[in-house]
Amino acid sequence: MWIEKLGSYFVDVSKYILTGVVISSLFKDFEDKVLIYIVGIALAFLCLVVGLVLSNKKDGKGKKEKEK
Repeated sequence: MWIEKLGSYFVDVSKYILTGVVISSLFKDFEDKVLIYIVGIALAFLCLVVGLVLSNKKDGKGKKEKEK
């Protein structure tokens, strides 16, 4: 139960990171925009993957019920 909520949290964090990177680069003129985009997208992707893996964890009960 709490693992699925943690997965949902990581998915939300991924969205916030991506939004923050895009909005901050629009309003501020950074010297290394490419580096900021790369690091932001990589971190958002990592959080998204962790969130999806955690939220898709299933108990062994579902597989056994399908086989019956």
